[in-house]
Amino acid sequence: MSMVETRRDAGREGKPETLRQRVVAVGTSWSLAQYELVSLVATLDESGEWTADGAVSCAHWVGQALDVEVCTAREWLRIGRALMVLPMTDSAFEDGLLSYSKVRTLTRVATAENEVELLDIAHATPAGRLGVAIAGWLSARELPEETEARHHQSRGVSWRTDPDGMTSGTFRLPPADAKRLTEAIDGELVRGRREAVDASADAWPSISQQRADAFIGLIAGGGARVVTEIVVHVRGDGTKFDDGTPIPWTLLERIAPEAFVRVLIHDAEGRPINASSRHRHPSARQKRVVRERDQRCIGCGSTEFLEYDHDPDFETSRRTVVDELHLRCWSCHRARHVAAPRRAAQAHL
Repeated sequence: MSMVETRRDAGREGKPETLRQRVVAVGTSWSLAQYELVSLVATLDESGEWTADGAVSCAHWVGQALDVEVCTAREWLRIGRALMVLPMTDSAFEDGLLSYSKVRTLTRVATAENEVELLDIAHATPAGRLGVAIAGWLSARELPEETEARHHQSRGVSWRTDPDGMTSGTFRLPPADAKRLTEAIDGELVRGRREAVDASADAWPSISQQRADAFIGLIAGGGARVVTEIVVHVRGDGTKFDDGTPIPWTLLERIAPEAFVRVLIHDAEGRPINASSRHRHPSARQKRVVRERDQRCIGCGSTEFLEYDHDPDFETSRRTVVDELHLRCWSCHRARHVAAPRRAAQAHL
């Protein structure tokens, strides 16, 4: 039984509505209103009625009438126009089977020819992973040269001044270029964090703030001062980065002669093969195997700033093997090692 049905039954029985049911109810109404809004805006654009008020465009008219930014109105228009030629997506959105977030992603690439397949992907994939899933699906159906040309044509960087005087911006880069940038920023961040290892963890700024400092450090220093390793996974379903972002085969062919290519071997069940060492610090090969196996922090599920944690501790096992290494984020790694001495002390009481 869905939450909406549960809320309806609660109303009939006179039961007070729970907070969770209320959130679902308001969210459902909001989704239906979003569908109606983008449809109306697209219809208004086609009618030309907005010209009666002397507006430059329909987006400008909507922006002024509803007191929203023109870029927001343009996005509503884009989605509304796309739904006019995507009847199944339109119907799923209207019936509440697709969220606005998923529809916004779908309408960037959906056509009358691929709509059915993309809807299947959307229904089976969480909204937060839909972009990666569709990118993988699309790259498998394009020639590598077509993918690279599309990425090159879509590249861009923009920024604007916010009301508080700060400058915010966005970038759209081909996956290889974006990976070089993000890995350099995080590499600079880790280097700076190690230099400040004596600082209290409570005094550290947020991850976003640390990335901002690292980015400025890269620019002010004239470029990346750290060496990072970018692992490319080559499987039967295509070539991808660690986070699942697909890249064209042509990119791998182009960088292979100039790069030290790391090969990660998988067994018949798709699991990375074990690697062992007596050194305290994991080898590069061990790190790749553990990262492929765990992919995220085993404690909280985070994918931010993962570290390799011995469990049991190295002081106990005196070895470093893949089966005893786990990915944990900074916070979970630190919390586990802080809690261990406390538990040991309590055990002696």
